[in-house]
Amino acid sequence: MEAEDLQRLVSTRMPYGKYQGRVIADLPGAYLAWFARKGFPPDPLGRLLALMLELDHNGLSSLLDPLRQR
Repeated sequence: MEAEDLQRLVSTRMPYGKYQGRVIADLPGAYLAWFARKGFPPDPLGRLLALMLELDHNGLSSLLDPLRQR
């Protein structure tokens, strides 16, 4: 994880799929878990999705709240 990744979670939008246009930090946990089962994309987006899954799974999503207000 890079220091900027947390900020990217609240600013990067999902470029495709059912939740196209939604900020990655707002993606449902079930959707992130589906990606984990199917395989994350092998690009920076995949890394962000995996990071968001970890935060969501461990109940740490609220850590992103201060970053949303910037």
